[in-house]
Amino acid sequence: MWRSVWFLLFALLVGGCSPPDARPLRMALASAPGNLDPRFATDAVSARIIRLLYRTLVDFDEQFRPVPDLADWKVVSPVHYRFTLRELGREFSNGRRLDSEDVAATYRFVLDPVNASPHRANLQRISRIETPDVDTVDFHLDRPDPLFPGYLVIAIVPREEADLGHAPVGSGGFALESWPEEGRLRLRRRADDVVVELLTVKDPTVRALKLLRGEVDLLQNDLPPELVGYLREQDGVAVERRNGSNFSYLGFNLQDPWTGRREVREAVAKGIDRAAIVRYLLKGGAAFAGALLPPDHWAGNPNLHGYDYDPDGARRLLAGLGFGPEHPLTLSYKTSSDPLRLRIATVIQAQLRQVGIELDLRSYDWGTFYGDIKAGRFQMYSLAWVGIKTPDILRYVFHSRSLPPEGANRGRYRSAAADALIESAETASTLEAQASYYRQLQALIHHDLPYVPLWYEDHVAIHGRSVTGFTVARDGNYDGLNHLRPQSRESL
Repeated sequence: MWRSVWFLLFALLVGGCSPPDARPLRMALASAPGNLDPRFATDAVSARIIRLLYRTLVDFDEQFRPVPDLADWKVVSPVHYRFTLRELGREFSNGRRLDSEDVAATYRFVLDPVNASPHRANLQRISRIETPDVDTVDFHLDRPDPLFPGYLVIAIVPREEADLGHAPVGSGGFALESWPEEGRLRLRRRADDVVVELLTVKDPTVRALKLLRGEVDLLQNDLPPELVGYLREQDGVAVERRNGSNFSYLGFNLQDPWTGRREVREAVAKGIDRAAIVRYLLKGGAAFAGALLPPDHWAGNPNLHGYDYDPDGARRLLAGLGFGPEHPLTLSYKTSSDPLRLRIATVIQAQLRQVGIELDLRSYDWGTFYGDIKAGRFQMYSLAWVGIKTPDILRYVFHSRSLPPEGANRGRYRSAAADALIESAETASTLEAQASYYRQLQALIHHDLPYVPLWYEDHVAIHGRSVTGFTVARDGNYDGLNHLRPQSRESL
């Protein structure tokens, strides 16, 4: 297969190409953003672009600890946090100055159940919001939570704007220049008016071709490892890699008669040879995962490593249900149409066939696939959680009151023990006590298997000689675009 890809690359490149005319800096993406309103967006591409367009009250350092962004804060009491807006970063792209009423309006909108924001569940500890003056916002909680500042990561929007999903107005480093079509988004960097164009190019080989021909300047992730290796060998191409924290997993519908049975989920976990997939398909570019939070996270559980490959154990579990290689259990498995995800899914399909599970593999374009997952139309699927910073994600994903649209418990996992651990962690008075509860919770989830943990994939950025200054973020965000700059023609 790849020999034909290399031939195609060569055939399209032999004609050569002259240096491109003056144009925006271009980054090619595997999928288009769905919604640029931070009160509603949940997909990774939208969230990463929102981070460029908007500012948040709080950000995180390299150790996942909350640090000030738009505002500093102090703890007035265990249930009263006062945020004071800083001077910088407060000009919306429509020219108006961001103030405390915008902050309050943003969070009140998310908290209003009528608006059905998917982020509401994470903020329900807020009992009221007050604005003593234009620079001050007081958050009052219904119970103490020392993690509270880390929850205030919703990007602040102007209180008077309506159609932010397709006409974003923020105070971030970039502003919307134009959105001429679904697969082409132009952003203007406000510091120097450099225009960055985000182009949707679904096929990874075509994205690589466009980079080599100078039609785009930057790629990040969503490339087969073989293609990354090929690009690394090309003149004028720089490849940067960084260990990632994005959590890849298999999810299940726990209301389904078969995937709702733990024996089936454990058979799936034991029937997958993760080591072979990481070695041969990912070319070593991933670390095994045992839980959603990485082990070096302050609330991570370093004792969880996922399920070992045990095909005999998987067969025994399935035999107890009357299934085996000669009489397989058939399950539907949904994934995206990304070529690498399809290859991984095909390998998982072959591995599970050996233990007595026949996967009906179904791939869809990203919008259709993600819509099905959010709506609960699946037995089994594969996805990744990206950009996780705080352990409140565990409530959002696993609490029984976080069923969509209140949260992202899409598999309908219900566990009184898990709910109790989440609630105990949220009411603990110290970070050490919270970390203990969260580690117990992750061990329980590891046992119950609403997800099969797979791996944390590395992040890879590839750029041509036309640009410099881009650095790879550990969480895969596009923050490096704030520093991306064109090389002068003389230096090329």
